[in-house]
Amino acid sequence: TVNVSRRRLLQASAVTGGGLVVGLAFTGCSSTPEPLPVANTEGAWTPNAFIQVLPDNTIRFYTARSEMGQGVTTGLATLVGEELDVNPFDMDIRLAGVHEDYVNPLFGMQGTGGSTSIRAHYTQLRQAGANTRALILEAAARDLGVAASSLATDNGYVVAGEARHPYSDFIATAQSLSIEADAPLKAAAEFQFIGRESRRVDAIAKATGTAQFGIDVDTPDLHFAVVVRAPVAGAKLRSVEASAARGMPRVTDVFEIGNGVAIVAESFWQAKQAAAQVQVDWNIGALGQVDTQTLRADYTAALDAGEGVDGPDEGDVEEALSAASTVHEAEYWAPLLAHAPMEPMNATVRIDGDRAEVWTGIQFPFAVPAIVSRVADIPAENVQFNQTYLGGGFGRRGSVNYLTEAAEIAVQSAKPIQLVWTREDDIQQGPFRPASLMRIKAGADADGNLTAWDAARAGGNISPDSFRTLLPAAFPWMGDAVAEGVAQLSEMYFEKFATDDSSTEGLFEDYDHANTRVTHMTVDHGLPLTFWRSVGHSYTAFAKESMIDEIAEAAGMDEVAFRLQNTQNAPRLNNVIRVAGEHMAKMNPPEGHHLGFAAHNSFLTDVAEIAEVSVENGKIRVHKVTCVLDCGQAVNPDIVRAQMEGGVVYGLTAALYGGLNLERGTIKESNFHDYPMLRMNESPEIEVIIIDSGTEPTGVGEPGLPPIAPAVANAVYKATGQRLRSLPLQLASAL
Repeated sequence: TVNVSRRRLLQASAVTGGGLVVGLAFTGCSSTPEPLPVANTEGAWTPNAFIQVLPDNTIRFYTARSEMGQGVTTGLATLVGEELDVNPFDMDIRLAGVHEDYVNPLFGMQGTGGSTSIRAHYTQLRQAGANTRALILEAAARDLGVAASSLATDNGYVVAGEARHPYSDFIATAQSLSIEADAPLKAAAEFQFIGRESRRVDAIAKATGTAQFGIDVDTPDLHFAVVVRAPVAGAKLRSVEASAARGMPRVTDVFEIGNGVAIVAESFWQAKQAAAQVQVDWNIGALGQVDTQTLRADYTAALDAGEGVDGPDEGDVEEALSAASTVHEAEYWAPLLAHAPMEPMNATVRIDGDRAEVWTGIQFPFAVPAIVSRVADIPAENVQFNQTYLGGGFGRRGSVNYLTEAAEIAVQSAKPIQLVWTREDDIQQGPFRPASLMRIKAGADADGNLTAWDAARAGGNISPDSFRTLLPAAFPWMGDAVAEGVAQLSEMYFEKFATDDSSTEGLFEDYDHANTRVTHMTVDHGLPLTFWRSVGHSYTAFAKESMIDEIAEAAGMDEVAFRLQNTQNAPRLNNVIRVAGEHMAKMNPPEGHHLGFAAHNSFLTDVAEIAEVSVENGKIRVHKVTCVLDCGQAVNPDIVRAQMEGGVVYGLTAALYGGLNLERGTIKESNFHDYPMLRMNESPEIEVIIIDSGTEPTGVGEPGLPPIAPAVANAVYKATGQRLRSLPLQLASAL
């Protein structure tokens, strides 16, 4: 019997063999606490944290994952609607607040990222829908005096013979029922909505401008804040001269906060103009002596020294390299990158006595009550969080420093505050995708079988900085000094004892090589680092797939045949490579166009991409990208295609243009004039081919990105004879 309590929908979860085991608390009782204040609608039935049936037969769905353009709201509503037998477009869909029932089973906390949303909730939300439908049918059977087996459902109605009764007719009886065992889920052949293409449930709201993003929020007496931060990360404030700013029209406050100097005004523009008049003297630390050249030189020195932390170490790499018929070694560079989402960071905070209300788009909502409670010294349960749409995330909205700043300013100013980061703040202040230098030495035997793979990466680690950011939220009782001490211990751990998986993932896993060694050299200059779309795969795929092309050529083999021969232990990836290779073999590019190939597994999804490239007057132009993927069950194929397209464009932007440069510790780039995005007229035609392997869904938000840079680089080699081993891709001379 499932526990009759709504207090915790998610009792337990575990990942076993790629599947998700989920326990659900489920009941019709209406006397237990609801997950959201908004759920207490007069006469409504809320059988679990996700579904609510209103007296007018409105079916409301609370989506627990952040919507940042990836289409997850549509996908999750589709899962519920499929088993509840309600068209997702007929639902009232709400963005959920903070509650323990909204934990991401794969994270252990309420958060969105890692391309986990659909695979984490595929079974859980379908089961919630199926169990709700079963209770409705049982309630209808009792109220109508018929057998439940004689009833059917159709888009929110119980069908009894010729009569159609709205689900809401049976709320009263359903509230008294509990379910003894989970209702059976539909077989794939019965799906009405899963696997079918449809528009997005939020498409009209976004097209008409009625969707609320964080930057759209307005509240009475709202004031706007801008922060003057140190140009070099970690610098400490010595003195401030702000008299000119204080005297500017409609500027109400100028004061110091933990991360700089806050300027508060009655409009954002006034705050921004005043911020430019604030003079701050900073005590710059060691990072102030670091340039981009310093980063690369220090990484090279670390790789040369060879003193790192061992990751996977299998077989005898040295002996295998000595015996190999073909040995090839190369070094690959990936620079610092900004996330640059369309909507800059922002948060709105209103504090009234011992209560607070917060509006923002954030990837880790669980952090909101804890951080505001910590800053404002009020109970966490008195913090009401209103999730908004996110105008792009890419990992940046997993770092919550903008929320901390907004809360500090709201406390000191005693005003409702909307903090907005300027585009310059966003690009120059970080946190960043780390720079990386990777060195790979590979060996193959006379038959073209990979026999040795020796890979090393030098650079900063991603996880410790993210850990530092989220510690105050995860452990609100922890003092600042203790939290900083724990963060420093995590840094030391990854530097001295273990590799950070986020730093080396994707560098070695895809191909068959019995002798494997992975080494990580942590070189940390003090830059703030965090997750960036596809995390470590965003740079390791460039190194790994470039090396695969290079050693295939050195062994005298076709790049696709070599990949097929060396992925026998990865059958799904092998199949994706095969299908992509067949498409490539049929292509007939125009004269002067060349095809490059790359394949990569990330977030449990296998992707192969073919880039059709030309080079003229030193300029690389990508004309078409063919993307073949296996992500298991495509809940909405149109959204899967859109995510692959988005990943390709985002990754192509980084491959051709992306790169932040340090000068005495300061990021030189500041806006889109010197940190450009791929323009519409430069965007290639993108064809997406989805393979259905019959498995449960895997990730789609990020896996489209990693193969694009190496696919383009491999095509450029065919076009020019130049192996480009540094990003962004730049030819040595005009051709």
